[in-house]
Amino acid sequence: MRTTKFILILICVLWCSYLFAQEINDQLLQFNQRNIDHQKTAMIALGGWAVANIGVGLGFSQSTTGETKYFHQMNALWNTVNLAIAGIGYWSISGADAAGWDLATGLSKHQNFQKILLFNAGLDIGYILGGIYLQERARRPDVNSDRLRGFGKAIVLQGGFLFAFDLINYFIANGKGADLDLRLGAVSNGIGLVWNF
Repeated sequence: MRTTKFILILICVLWCSYLFAQEINDQLLQFNQRNIDHQKTAMIALGGWAVANIGVGLGFSQSTTGETKYFHQMNALWNTVNLAIAGIGYWSISGADAAGWDLATGLSKHQNFQKILLFNAGLDIGYILGGIYLQERARRPDVNSDRLRGFGKAIVLQGGFLFAFDLINYFIANGKGADLDLRLGAVSNGIGLVWNF
């Protein structure tokens, strides 16, 4: 009789452990898939911004003159780089398999994405300052003032957009990490089994 009770208790514990582990795996898969989807969406948004700026920039740089022409030229040139980054970023994440990432890999990729966004936000501040510098430099004699002002204003615009883009995506990603932290806390405070002989 004792053996039967023991076996039933063991089966119940193992079954509950299996269900608990399955729930954790499902939550991890959802976490990984949300991160992949977020990165894809971010790259699509960056690519859309780039395509719009390239189209408008090429169109208006042909039909305008002076500072405005240079503003649109720089927007078009700047966004060829953005389009390349968006394309490479989308291509690299589109091959990712959320089910193939264990907890350590999923967290590592999530944190790396956040670090890249913060690093880029720092670069964006540098771009804005560089654009302001070009506008200030346009005041000097013997320089092409229209070009420097136009390029400077375009770089400030692009740096400002990228700064907002990177911070918004960082905070979105940071919120997703908080969900996983709560689940990990629940796991670490789970049920234990002690067997004394």
